[in-house]
Amino acid sequence: MSDSLRNFLDWMAGTPLRILIILIGAAFIQTFGSRAITRAMNKLASADLVPGPRNIVARQKERASTIGGVLSATLKTATWIIALAMALGEFGFDLGPLIASAGIVGVAVGLGAQTLVRDILSGIFMLIEDQYGVGDSVDVLEIEGVVEKVGLRVTTVRDGQGTLWYLRNGEILKVGNQSQSG
Repeated sequence: MSDSLRNFLDWMAGTPLRILIILIGAAFIQTFGSRAITRAMNKLASADLVPGPRNIVARQKERASTIGGVLSATLKTATWIIALAMALGEFGFDLGPLIASAGIVGVAVGLGAQTLVRDILSGIFMLIEDQYGVGDSVDVLEIEGVVEKVGLRVTTVRDGQGTLWYLRNGEILKVGNQSQSG
């Protein structure tokens, strides 16, 4: 075997192989993590946690669907950010200064992005309090329609004319939910 071929194979067995393993691992974690979240939410949706009327069980299914979507998006984001950082490390980037500067930038962005933080915190409390979920008929910010998607930052509502509205959770001050009783 020639020296150039041997050098190429040695190089391929190094950084490119490790990066490929990182990417395959990230895809594996995302795929099986999403499946696990889906299974857990399906079990939660079908479990009779609160005895009583059947509309509570339907509400529980909608809530499980909403929480499952948020958890899957969080898993996907975290997995690929970590995989990107690991891949950059394999290319020889020193991640220490990057992480340190990310803390400083995080403070600056946090101060500058107060509305983003408010939207996310409002989304978290909205999910915890179960104010509304996917499929609910709501009256929010002068818009009447059906909730199509609930995220930590934005809620998507389709009105009666078919218009899809994107509502920032931090701007939602009052919600009328026709789907919830008592």
